[in-house]
Amino acid sequence: MERVRPIGVIWISWRWVSGIMSGILTLIVAVLLYSDAFYVSTVSVGGVNYLTREEVFRFAGISQKHIFWVDPAQVEAELERNNNIAAAEVRVRWSSPLVQIVVQERDPVLIWEQGNDRVWVDINGVVMFQREDRADLLRVVYDPNEVPTDSGLGPGSRIDREIVQGALLLRSRLSGAEVLLYHPQQGLGWRDPRGWTVWFGTGENMAMKALVYEGLVAAQFSQVQFGEVDVSDPDYPVFTVLWRKSE
Repeated sequence: MERVRPIGVIWISWRWVSGIMSGILTLIVAVLLYSDAFYVSTVSVGGVNYLTREEVFRFAGISQKHIFWVDPAQVEAELERNNNIAAAEVRVRWSSPLVQIVVQERDPVLIWEQGNDRVWVDINGVVMFQREDRADLLRVVYDPNEVPTDSGLGPGSRIDREIVQGALLLRSRLSGAEVLLYHPQQGLGWRDPRGWTVWFGTGENMAMKALVYEGLVAAQFSQVQFGEVDVSDPDYPVFTVLWRKSE
């Protein structure tokens, strides 16, 4: 029997509807994939102190990358590989800018001078590029007469954490100690403004070594002029004498 369509009723084929929807979806996908609006050309950056927004963007490695292929966890890991960045948080969104980055920079606690290199070092011994002059930071100068055991100070370099923490403790205990010395065998040292060099070695017992040194000077300085003092072993401090003072 032939189907009779009521007069005045518009019939729409589901094939037409499906085709129209497929076309719309194809258009949407094409816009998402090929529109410049969805390629990362700029980012929002927060938390910077020494770094610039442009540097963080470059370190992230997502310039002109499609937003679909930006993995926040991967970008965070890439940023945290940079010695200047301790932590990073990355968020992707659909409004401009497409990517938000918040970083936590490493804070330098001292300046390390070794040969022609002058770098910042954080509390954990991580070496960073010196980005500005900081007169408030302690300076540690590597003995220029000694050949460094490593090939230099660059990305990925570290200074032993005990050396860093020991240097900071000595600065707090020794009046006027703004510049310390470092010798690979004798450890940390200081040129006492009274005319001699004292060596403290390395290790966690710097407070005890500083006390031993202060006690030694208090007991002997009225009688002798020191040449060099070594309290790296606080149980057996040794010193050389340039001359004995007349009574």
